[in-house]
Amino acid sequence: MRLATLLVIRLAVLAALPLSAVGADEEVRSNYLLACRGCHLADGSGVPPEVPSLQNTLSQFATSSEGRDYLVRVPGASQSRLNDAQLAEVINWVLTEFNADTLPGEFQPFTASEVTSARKQVLADPVKLRSSLAEGSPIE
Repeated sequence: MRLATLLVIRLAVLAALPLSAVGADEEVRSNYLLACRGCHLADGSGVPPEVPSLQNTLSQFATSSEGRDYLVRVPGASQSRLNDAQLAEVINWVLTEFNADTLPGEFQPFTASEVTSARKQVLADPVKLRSSLAEGSPIE
């Protein structure tokens, strides 16, 4: 009970601080925890096969335009409450935090404008598109 009380107090203090006092990285991590943790868990492990792991599985998508669009268009990402700049930051954080060992050197971080453009395209079947991209098959 005491631990829960301390956690509530800490969260209240953090909420009262300006974002600059909390730190940009902590804000991005908090956005991940609020928008993504429900399905992908705090450590990004997910619940395969229903909820894919984010750990060392996304680098293959980060370098092609189709793969990058996929990462933005996944329903949990594209329909999140995050604005485009926040979503770009969270995707970049997930890639550098959970995929650092597999991320290619030529990786270019996502931008808000890239997210804005991709988010406009509804993704009807994310499982099919992910499989197609992972296999290197032509995309319909």
